Amino acid sequence: MTSLPATTWRCLLEAHQQRADSLTAGHRARKATRERHAIDDFLYDYYGTRPAVLRRWHPGVGVDLQPGPDGSAPHRQWRWYATDPDGAVRLDSAAFLADRADSVRFIHRLLSAIASRPAFTGCFGLHEWAMVYRQREHRHPLPLRLGQAGTDAVVDSHQIRCTHFDAFRFFTPAAVGLNRLQPTRASQVELDQPGCLHASMDCHKWATKLGPAVPGDLALDCFELARDIRLLDMQASPYDFSSYGEPAVAIETPEGKAEYVARQREFAQRAGELRARLIGVCATLLDEPEPAARAGA
Repeated sequence: MTSLPATTWRCLLEAHQQRADSLTAGHRARKATRERHAIDDFLYDYYGTRPAVLRRWHPGVGVDLQPGPDGSAPHRQWRWYATDPDGAVRLDSAAFLADRADSVRFIHRLLSAIASRPAFTGCFGLHEWAMVYRQREHRHPLPLRLGQAGTDAVVDSHQIRCTHFDAFRFFTPAAVGLNRLQPTRASQVELDQPGCLHASMDCHKWATKLGPAVPGDLALDCFELARDIRLLDMQASPYDFSSYGEPAVAIETPEGKAEYVARQREFAQRAGELRARLIGVCATLLDEPEPAARAGA
């Protein structure tokens, strides 16, 4: 158990809140005016991210917060925390596992499986193209860069190899049969791989599900990674984001493919490091040895 004096953990708490507020400032301002954002809204709508939860700092499993002159840490009133006789506050791992053991075991198994595989970088973000293939109504109220016919032609001229079920399930009916793989929820552990943008974005989802067991800096690192990846995901999509001031990554060209793969590899490296830390959180909770993990690049 690592012990943090009040002067230390209060600084960490305040720095975390400031960073979280900075990361969510745009979303909070838009929410006040009911303005939609086709790039950033995904992080809050799809992942159910709540700024108030994101700014709540947790020390993580295996850390206790020593009391200060004004008493114990505010965490003492939060779910899954325990206060020791000397006033130190810590995550009650047993109580957390009593409620979330199945989730922790699944996350540990999934992330360990992903980390054990090499990254595949030959998908070129075509999952987004398959989501609008031969379909006149689209999720975003934005024009297609190449028009519908041009978009369909790009899909027809490429091999689709999407490994991630939560992307594949949004393929249009006409695109489903074009995918070399047919991912299901049951095959997620078997198929998810570290080069997939959505599997890397999901580090944020798993950090959120692990909740108070995840140190605050790791939680925000995962969110920031998801935000950065989401931008590439949309820049490489068939949509025209020029109204947002975002240049396209034209994956239908050799230059666009090269840019996509280079950024994809950088994200896989970042995600691999964060994934390894999340695996460590799970292993600590479950009191299991951490498996050897690849960097993800």
